[in-house]
Amino acid sequence: MAITPRRPMSAKDAAEALFKPVKKPVAPAVERQAVPKTREMVTLKIDSDVLAHFQSGGPGWQERVNATLRAAMNDKG
Repeated sequence: MAITPRRPMSAKDAAEALFKPVKKPVAPAVERQAVPKTREMVTLKIDSDVLAHFQSGGPGWQERVNATLRAAMNDKG
């Protein structure tokens, strides 16, 4: 009586049988341009009294700093 091997095929043949062949190539991913007006994280050193002024208004102080900087930028032209 012959002993049948545990693996009737080679490891490579088993791996190839496990995965389906590719039928058509996948389309390349479309590169998207950056969304305008996205926010970027930065580190900024400012005087402690300026920071305290904006933080005294509670949550949303970063938006207030951004609005103040934007107003200064628009005033300068």
